[in-house]
Amino acid sequence: MSPTEPRPGPGPLSPAPSPVPMSELLASCAAAAAVSTPPRAPAPETRRPVREHREAA
Repeated sequence: MSPTEPRPGPGPLSPAPSPVPMSELLASCAAAAAVSTPPRAPAPETRRPVREHREAA
């Protein structure tokens, strides 16, 4: 190919993908985040001083 010849342009574009509703896109992103996020560690329990139990009569 000589430098004076025009270069062929890009090939035909592929057809556009079918449109996806924004609500479905957001729902899929939220689901992916929920699945890929590890569960939270349990909150540390606040320990209260144990009161002496009275014996039953």
